[in-house]
Amino acid sequence: MTGSVALVTGGARRIGAHLVKSLHQRGWRVIIHFHESDDEALELCQALNKVRPASAAQVQGNLCNLNDIRKIASKALDAFGQVDVLINNASSFFPTPIGDIDNTQWDLLMGSNVKGALFLSQALHDTLKEQKGLILNLVDMHIDRPLPNHSVYCAAKSALASVTRSLAGELAPSVRVNGIAPGAILWPERTMSEAEKNALLASIPLNKLGSPEVIAHAMHYLLEASYVTGQILYVDGGRSIASNASA
Repeated sequence: MTGSVALVTGGARRIGAHLVKSLHQRGWRVIIHFHESDDEALELCQALNKVRPASAAQVQGNLCNLNDIRKIASKALDAFGQVDVLINNASSFFPTPIGDIDNTQWDLLMGSNVKGALFLSQALHDTLKEQKGLILNLVDMHIDRPLPNHSVYCAAKSALASVTRSLAGELAPSVRVNGIAPGAILWPERTMSEAEKNALLASIPLNKLGSPEVIAHAMHYLLEASYVTGQILYVDGGRSIASNASA
């Protein structure tokens, strides 16, 4: 699929940036969406364009805002004239203990994790249909094993899983829609004690943290799997089937 175009939301940092670089290494043109990571997006975009001129672009926008979502879609099309693959990777993640949940938290978690993905899929439907493309949603293994004190986040990711399956049926046969459900891939950005890290590792049957590379491997499989749609591929070291994985 050399020369094809992928839009990766939340593509300036962490797993998103790795997916962008992995696609670019295989000859894709890439559009890096970001909200507040201006410096990281610019640095990544410039680095990729040094490797291969006019192969990367960046677009800013808030996925909680419908006007911004429309602008993201419009600017993505302006960049290269098409979008073959939409990767909905952007995600806010923070605890919402019961008793402290407020509307702002709800809007941010639902907006970044499912609202943005759904409305961006809608905004780009025509180009994806024309290109016989793919929508790939980054879900979470915790849709099956809820994470304590994260009820809103888990609800948002569960909704995204449902959207993935619904759109797969609605957009077939022109557009395939699949999901990836990562487990523990990178350490959280918050500081964790050694005891917390050890407890997390103990909950993973393969007894190790994942890496962005394993998510990229799953992404490339689903890009090439022309007879697969409506599926969510768990990439979690077996954590979703472990009896102590809810910790």
